[in-house]
Amino acid sequence: METLLFLFPQFNYMAPKEEAYFRMFAVEDLQSPAMKDDSRQKDKERKSRLSLFLTKSGSHENVSPHKKTNTTTSNISPEAALQWSDSFEELLKHTDGVETFSQFLRTEFSEENIEFWLACEEFKTIDSETKRLSKAKYIYTVYIESESPKEVNIDYNTKMVIQKNMEHPTRGCFDAAQMKVFSLMKKDSYPRFLHSDIYMRITRRKGPGATMFRRRSRSCVFNERGEAKTEPSAW
Repeated sequence: METLLFLFPQFNYMAPKEEAYFRMFAVEDLQSPAMKDDSRQKDKERKSRLSLFLTKSGSHENVSPHKKTNTTTSNISPEAALQWSDSFEELLKHTDGVETFSQFLRTEFSEENIEFWLACEEFKTIDSETKRLSKAKYIYTVYIESESPKEVNIDYNTKMVIQKNMEHPTRGCFDAAQMKVFSLMKKDSYPRFLHSDIYMRITRRKGPGATMFRRRSRSCVFNERGEAKTEPSAW
């Protein structure tokens, strides 16, 4: 381990999952060129092992679309949750909103979208060039590269631009892909989330005799029972 820390100082600042991923392949990268003749096959094996590793580390979390998730939503007030219906941007401002939305995406097996978006937000806060390079390679390997374990749905041209930027990644190298994924979640996943069981359970949580809420949003209107109902709007 000391040798790896010396040769790969990235271990000192990586998140646990990233560190484990990097450790899996660091020793192989120390091999001489003569030992890497079968590089394509090794790349396939690496992707397969990385996919298995991420799955065991929490990918999809074995959640069935018909299986209820174990949530921590009991501490979220209906009033706070109703704010998330104002807009997708508003939801992303709230930690509880992001976590609840992530739980919903897991039931649809599309949590890679919010994970990628969050990884990009974190990436843009990195000042160190060395750290930025390491994080960029991690994001590319996990979310962007073809057949990657959590590949997000972006077009070929965007992928190619990112690939070219990997040698010297800038803070904005993932911006185009992040915006595409953001738009996908906003237009597709977010409206379904507002009508989902996990969101309804929070907004319906009222004590005996409590005042019922009616809140208008750009996406829907909540009736007296806390049910989301889509209505035409002027937006």
